[in-house]
Amino acid sequence: MNKEKGSFLGLLPVLVFLIVYFAVGIGTGAFDQSLPLMMGIFLASVIALALPNPNDKKTLGEKIVMFCKGGGDDTLILMVFIYMLAGAFYSISIATGAREAMGQLGVALLPPRLILPAIFLVSMAFSFSMGTSMGTVNTVMTFATAFAPLISIGNETTKLAIICGIVVGGAMFGDNLSFISDTTIAATSTQEVSMKSKFEQNILMCLPAVIITFIALAFIPITVPEATSLAGINWIVLLPFLLIIVLSLIGMHVLPAMTLSIAVAAVIGVAIGKFPLLHTGDTAGVFEVIHEGMMWMQDMAVIAIFIGGICAMMNYLGGIQWLINALAKNVKSSKGCELALAFLAFIVDIATTNNTVSIIAIGPIARELGDKFGVARERIASILDIFSSVGNGISPHAGQLLAAGSLAGISPASIVVWCWYPILMGISSLIFIILGIATPTKKAKA
Repeated sequence: MNKEKGSFLGLLPVLVFLIVYFAVGIGTGAFDQSLPLMMGIFLASVIALALPNPNDKKTLGEKIVMFCKGGGDDTLILMVFIYMLAGAFYSISIATGAREAMGQLGVALLPPRLILPAIFLVSMAFSFSMGTSMGTVNTVMTFATAFAPLISIGNETTKLAIICGIVVGGAMFGDNLSFISDTTIAATSTQEVSMKSKFEQNILMCLPAVIITFIALAFIPITVPEATSLAGINWIVLLPFLLIIVLSLIGMHVLPAMTLSIAVAAVIGVAIGKFPLLHTGDTAGVFEVIHEGMMWMQDMAVIAIFIGGICAMMNYLGGIQWLINALAKNVKSSKGCELALAFLAFIVDIATTNNTVSIIAIGPIARELGDKFGVARERIASILDIFSSVGNGISPHAGQLLAAGSLAGISPASIVVWCWYPILMGISSLIFIILGIATPTKKAKA
């Protein structure tokens, strides 16, 4: 196994996980009941640790250390904190009645046909201003689920899956386009282009998907609810939501923003008698309410750490390098180069569930191939960012779907078919590539 050439065997952990997870889920019609996601990830971890690398024969103990270092990556530990705080915020918003109040507010202000498009727009605005899809999902989901009962198609799981798909889609919009998103920074820095030039190219390729998604969501049947008076809404419990929106828009990091909002919600809940400060009789205190929400997210936090370890092992085994080499060697033209990079960004992201990591991994060879075949670098940066975001937006083992599924209490796999925006973003961008629409001109190297 040559490290420079890579090895297909390095992809086995994620391939086995995806095949087994979907085969069992589709065969039984119940994903998490038949094969809990945690067990699928654990199986992939065992395979990753068991596979040998003949060119670098590490002991099992050394590989375990490597696995643990991968799981301890700073972005993953940050994700764990976000998961915990999201669960706490979700739990306390239910206990104070804030989630229901937000639902009443939406019903009072919006025509029924625009409720779902509005959730999409709110998610887009959050993600663009925050620059993080994870922060967006964990924030917007805390109130978006209140609108699920209004959807008049499918069972309860389907209704929640629709809401999750909408929120994840809006979250991936900003993840892909925000000037402060880590994927935008990675794409522009690896291709050595300005954020402005990348944004101009990027928005053209994504705008059709935004418009189609917005219109399509307006046609999902909604049960017309009873008229809600603004006077009947408990406005004080909405203050934590308002606070987190304001703090996010002014650029505060998601962790202190969520922490402050939870603290305000806790004070309000105790002040209006929704729960006591400490456990009293049979009534849970504020700390128990917060703890309960955190426990809802503990599986997702552990899964995120395991995925980091699996990615570290796949990199050690040469799986990612094999993918890059396998696709790059067959490129023959500028259009072929764009298609290969789109597919590569998508597949590497599916394998790593981290669009920033996938962009950084692909970036150097993407720049080299683009220069060789005359593809403008802002076009390359856009393609890498778009298709890695598509991968993250439809992968049941990616952080965004894990978080949404956990907060809604449904399987992440059930959300995939409702992630319309990431799917349409990929289709729209492929059409732009295949037809050569809005392609910046650049001379190929001789």
